[in-house]
Amino acid sequence: MTYATLADLIARAGEDEILQVADRDGDGVADASVIAKALSDAGDIIDARLAARYQVPLTSTPKIVNGWAVSISRYFLHRDGAPDHVVRDYTNAVNDLKDAAAGKFPVPDAAGIAPAESSSGSVTAYGSVPAFSKDRLEGFL
Repeated sequence: MTYATLADLIARAGEDEILQVADRDGDGVADASVIAKALSDAGDIIDARLAARYQVPLTSTPKIVNGWAVSISRYFLHRDGAPDHVVRDYTNAVNDLKDAAAGKFPVPDAAGIAPAESSSGSVTAYGSVPAFSKDRLEGFL
């Protein structure tokens, strides 16, 4: 699932930067397959992180998720080393994803995963027979 588009990347980074990192064949146009791969990989990371708490893929794209997707995709597009500000955006996005998955803040409009519930409300433990029980120590007490 992709949570951003080429237009989102251009809005954040500018057309010049996107052409520099995504025009691999030198024709003056960002290569669609390069952009699609970066966006898809970013979506996979987002889904993998959020799957612990949310139903993925998300049915809508909240602005914060779009921002994470742009930051992660942009980082992936800089295959020869990203500038510090791009690395910082990527790191912040990944850290935010970890926090969202840990429940430190909710992702707007994302459907949560309900915790599994016990049908009886009780806990059952299974194990081997205890070596020292009241019955087994009857003659020693």
